[in-house]
Amino acid sequence: MSNQQAWLFLIAFIRKHYHQAEGLIPLHAPCFDQSEKRLVVDCIDSTFVSSVGQYVTEFEQQVAAFTGAKHAVAVVNGTMGLYLALKVVGLQPNDLVLTQSLTFVATPNAIKMHQADPVFVDVERETLGLCPQALNQFLNEQTQQQNGQCIHRATGRVIRACVPMHTLGFPARLDNILDICNQHNIALVEDAAESLGSVYQGRHTGRFGQMGVFSFNGNKVITTGGGGMLITDNDALAAKAKHLSTTAKMPHAWLFEHDEPAYNLRMPNINAALGVAQMQKLPTFLAEKHTLAQAYQQQPGLVMLKEPKKSQANYWLNALLCESEAERDAFLALSNSLDIQTRPLWTPMHQLDMYATCIRTDMTQTEWLAERVVNLPSGVGCDG
Repeated sequence: MSNQQAWLFLIAFIRKHYHQAEGLIPLHAPCFDQSEKRLVVDCIDSTFVSSVGQYVTEFEQQVAAFTGAKHAVAVVNGTMGLYLALKVVGLQPNDLVLTQSLTFVATPNAIKMHQADPVFVDVERETLGLCPQALNQFLNEQTQQQNGQCIHRATGRVIRACVPMHTLGFPARLDNILDICNQHNIALVEDAAESLGSVYQGRHTGRFGQMGVFSFNGNKVITTGGGGMLITDNDALAAKAKHLSTTAKMPHAWLFEHDEPAYNLRMPNINAALGVAQMQKLPTFLAEKHTLAQAYQQQPGLVMLKEPKKSQANYWLNALLCESEAERDAFLALSNSLDIQTRPLWTPMHQLDMYATCIRTDMTQTEWLAERVVNLPSGVGCDG
């Protein structure tokens, strides 16, 4: 079977799966029905539509219970969630943060907001996440321990944190990464933006590091329109994150007193109302996404990325592996011309002008994947 034939069979399968013979099939549309509308109306009627209200607390409790985390702190979006998580684990201006180049730009942006800089480490083909071997090699060859801190020898800068990203919902090799970070006195913060519902070795993503951060943007597994969530088992980090996200306001019935410079990052109650309704559907959404992933993997003549060993991926976005960049571009052109929305992975961060001078390891696997992977429509069915 030729590539063209395999692609046409795939496009026909996608239209059949979504019961849509013509028109645009989006990459990942949100799924709402009357339950979301009912809770949003209830929130409006309560008049508590901003950062104070019952739905914020309820949404936090639901996410904590689902992931098994002790604490959850709702914030305005995933980017600011990463910023806040890095703040509470102690990131300082001029520090360095280990992360991957194969990620959405929010990851290094959250680091730069602290006047710190990312250090890009290559990824693995199997997980699409930070490669433990490349991480360990970089740290052993280019750093030293000094006064309980990891110091980059060439610059003298402190490597304060490591931020692996669970790409497309595929868990990174968290046990190895955590061991390496612990050996080098580096805080682990998981960019779990895409991985709600993903599990590694029986434990939900976001729960291996000091903190994990989810996104609830409109294209995620569940959405609150905009929003994010920090999770942690550490009482002090959770309290600090919540305090800083609410302008460091001291508890009082009427006085406005604040004990340090902070931020207005709390998720609005009206967004959380959407989240409460969406969480009720999350198990169904995940089951549908696994069924779709299995169906994609059975399509003839295609190579699909599958969940790594020791893990259960949420299959946020299903991914087709092409043989070359030219083949990738040909498929993108064909599918989008037929109103099937597909997209490549992000341009690697080290190839963007603003991050081109950052310290990095060899990027062989990052560039190989970026040239070949295409994301396919992966939303769940919704009758509206």
